[in-house]
Amino acid sequence: MSMTPMELVAEAKSQITEIDLAAAQAALPQSLVLDVREPAEFDAGHLPGAINIPRGLLEFKIGDHPQLAKKDANILIYCKTSGRAALAAANLKRMGYTGVRSIHGGFDAWSQAGLPVEREATQFGE
Repeated sequence: MSMTPMELVAEAKSQITEIDLAAAQAALPQSLVLDVREPAEFDAGHLPGAINIPRGLLEFKIGDHPQLAKKDANILIYCKTSGRAALAAANLKRMGYTGVRSIHGGFDAWSQAGLPVEREATQFGE
């Protein structure tokens, strides 16, 4: 069966835990924050302490990162609006990661809400 990108995202969202901004803020101190956007998007602004592994490399790179190698780590994952994050979270769940949650609305919702944003680079694997 052929699926559109939006259908793939909807299917992924039905399989993962998506949380709102308030829940994401509350979870921030005890979570690893994973940004799956492209490096240029990350450099322009990201959540405090976020680790950048672009969506296209995620499944290959995540196990190399010392903090993200633990399958039971609390991981907050986001992208621009939440599509890439949902797909990424669904794949991480399939890979055995149990503590992955996606931020509903992504970086756009976070920054529009006036929540803290950092701009220095902390990319992994560069």
